[in-house]
Amino acid sequence: MSTATAAGRGFGRAAGTLSTGVGVAGLLTYVFFSLASHNLGAHAYGEIVVLWSAVFVTISVLHRPVEQFISRSVAEHRERGEPFGGTLRTAATLQAGICAMFFLVALLARGPLEDELLSGNTTLYWIYVTSVLCFAASFFARGYLAGRGGFGILAALLVCESAARTTFALAVAIGITEGQNAIALGVVAAPIFSLVVVPFALVRLRRPEEVAVGDGKGVDAKRLARGGAFAGAVFAIMLSEQVFLNTGPLLARAFEDASIAGFIFNVLMVARAPLLVFQGVAISLLPHLTRLRSRGDSTGAEAFAVSISTTVRAIAAFTALVAAIVAIAGPTLMQLAFSKEFDYDLADLLIVTAAMGSYLTATTLTQAALAQGKARHAAMAWLACAGAFFAWSLLPIVAEIDLRIELGFAFGAAVLAL
Repeated sequence: MSTATAAGRGFGRAAGTLSTGVGVAGLLTYVFFSLASHNLGAHAYGEIVVLWSAVFVTISVLHRPVEQFISRSVAEHRERGEPFGGTLRTAATLQAGICAMFFLVALLARGPLEDELLSGNTTLYWIYVTSVLCFAASFFARGYLAGRGGFGILAALLVCESAARTTFALAVAIGITEGQNAIALGVVAAPIFSLVVVPFALVRLRRPEEVAVGDGKGVDAKRLARGGAFAGAVFAIMLSEQVFLNTGPLLARAFEDASIAGFIFNVLMVARAPLLVFQGVAISLLPHLTRLRSRGDSTGAEAFAVSISTTVRAIAAFTALVAAIVAIAGPTLMQLAFSKEFDYDLADLLIVTAAMGSYLTATTLTQAALAQGKARHAAMAWLACAGAFFAWSLLPIVAEIDLRIELGFAFGAAVLAL
């Protein structure tokens, strides 16, 4: 067996373990929204969707850059046999600054956030703010676990998060409690309960010689600058990613009302379902590719190329399978999952399915660019495509808001992949 093949199989096992956990977490997330949809009216459900979209956009943009910085840096240092304690301190400094900045901005923008976005609901506003702050610790743990190769524990963290959130919707469904706010509390409970795996991870994975730092206990200014530059580029990518995935419901809320936001959110679930499962591949792909690149030899380069090509081929096959399922029973499955509040058009679902394939391919190639140190170039591509998608979505004379978002997503994702 060649080194490249062995590395590919090792990555496949890691990605498979994590994808299983992410798949379970994704299923539980769907149960959460399905229970919410069946137990709330269209307007109240739409407000839950808006809350979740706002939380998800914010945490992805603010916290995932630090997560990916930790994942890439820890994997690189471990491959070279170097301690990575300095990386963790740098990441903690960046994360603390981000949280402080967010809290200040959230307080200053409380009026628009609470009154315009969250329909004047003070409880939803504080759930939004608290959730974003709590997710900071969860994403820090994700980056550490991915960089250390603790994918089984990382999968458990994601499952605990989704299970905690779904428990609140289930409590409403079976009559233990009732109302929109009870379901919304699951959004803030999720990141808190996800951290129950952290003590176990520290005991199992921590090695003092890896965390030790030989250049003093302070945060190195050059390391902080490099980390900030990398996190800044990933910030631009994450911001662009959320423009593609989550501004649809928010734009619908602005142009129409909360019920249309809920409809668009459900349609985009066709893309979100595979994306949730693919997170297992994406999270494990960056540290895997970073380790291969850090070897600096031909076998590492060969294994790098094999990993990318194998992943892209798997995406193509998966997209074809999803398209076949959607063509056979897409609208029916959507109504079974999210009640009969809305009617779903087959053409719309197929457009989003095609967009999903392009988007997954673009995400894979982005991980390769980050592993190669080309974060700035990747960020420029994402910003250009996301900006074009957003501008297109603001053109009401072209089509209805739902069709504009679907077509813009498909075309923008295709251009990004190319």
